Amino acid sequence: MNRAGIGRAEKISASELELMRILWREGRAVSFGELRQELAEKVGWEKSTIATLLRRLRDKGAVIQEEGGARRYSACVTREEYALAEEKNMLDKLYSGSAKNFVAALCRRGELSEADIDELKEFFQLGGRENGS
Repeated sequence: MNRAGIGRAEKISASELELMRILWREGRAVSFGELRQELAEKVGWEKSTIATLLRRLRDKGAVIQEEGGARRYSACVTREEYALAEEKNMLDKLYSGSAKNFVAALCRRGELSEADIDELKEFFQLGGRENGS
């Protein structure tokens, strides 16, 4: 993947993310026609809306348009790279970059069950590896 788009991935809008989900799911270059058909059915977007979103994603370095005849598009940022950028952005924005403060907030609000907490304890005791890894 083109790692140039990672830093900008956090600026992907909700509409652009809808398009990226298709590219990630397919895992291959997808034609404009395929994107148009799915997005027209799913969210009712017109050809011009999809073209604008693709242009924005290309400008951000998140999508590449392949050379050749038919317009085909591929993701340059993986779902994992995007998720990592979003997680970091959220932690920085809401918790001053502290994952500990985020987990503490979840505990204070009762978002984590006792089973979740026990699982996290085990995770940390294993040095941050999943059990069985």
